[in-house]
Amino acid sequence: MTRILIYIEYDGTGYAGWQNQKNASSIQQALEECLKKLTREDIAVTGAGRTDAGAHAQGQAAHFDTASRIPAEKFAYAMNSHLPRSIRVIESREVGMDFHARFSARGKWYRYTIYNRPHALALNRLTCLHVREPLDITAMEEAVPRLTGTHDFAAFAASGGDQKTTVRTIYSAKVTKEGAYIHIDITGNAFLFNMVRIIAGTLIEIGRHRLERNALEEMLEGRSRLSGGPTAPAKGLTLMKVYYDWDGELTKD
Repeated sequence: MTRILIYIEYDGTGYAGWQNQKNASSIQQALEECLKKLTREDIAVTGAGRTDAGAHAQGQAAHFDTASRIPAEKFAYAMNSHLPRSIRVIESREVGMDFHARFSARGKWYRYTIYNRPHALALNRLTCLHVREPLDITAMEEAVPRLTGTHDFAAFAASGGDQKTTVRTIYSAKVTKEGAYIHIDITGNAFLFNMVRIIAGTLIEIGRHRLERNALEEMLEGRSRLSGGPTAPAKGLTLMKVYYDWDGELTKD
């Protein structure tokens, strides 16, 4: 058997998230059905982590085991000829059998994108959140660095998660503006269920001046979800990169 690592890009619109679902289409299901066609094997694809229904990825990672003679680097080409256009394998390579897409990961980089103008987009409308009223970018920039470091992020976890601990380490957290787009970039060792979307929702409320600039700090100290903003919609969230030992530092400058 050979273990193959794949990096995947996908538009999560219309999918029930990464993980297989009984009555809905998922990214994992599409990949496994594709591999069945290619190899005639029942192959389980293991992802680096789950993404929510409607969320996207530019650098999701996953692995699978196969007895196929298809060269490892050719799997990307072969799979892309069978996958829906909303899913693409951007790289495939052989890894050791001790590699695990989830447990070997050292961290992840997520980006939440906001389009901040009075009128909505025609293009890119499915991959960012439209906010009509002007946001105070300075207030958002000043609020977000408080997240860096190791903290108990219990206030940033939605119900339904299966985490054993709510302590996480954030290596980098920043807000940047690029024209009408506002990007919230968070890099950390791991994330709780809906954690980045709760951070984004809270920062948007800070930008609207509905919450004070210290709202994130109050959430960390009080461990109360009630101190924060609403959970931002999944459409603005993209998993940008999964970090492994060969990727160097877990920061996004």
